[in-house]
Amino acid sequence: MMTNTHPSIEENTPETTTEEPQPSYTKLAMRNMVRKGGTSLKHFFLTTVGLLAFFIGISYLTR
Repeated sequence: MMTNTHPSIEENTPETTTEEPQPSYTKLAMRNMVRKGGTSLKHFFLTTVGLLAFFIGISYLTR
């Protein structure tokens, strides 16, 4: 008789009968931003400055 040493697929899947629903993607993103602290704000401001510089540069070149 051979024994199965590998766990079955059903043992590795999360239970679907839990009472609380999965958190929304928005809630997960907000939790991740809070956990990262100032990193998210720094990236946001760098992106904003980069976009402004890009748009001003394009408007200057196309005038």
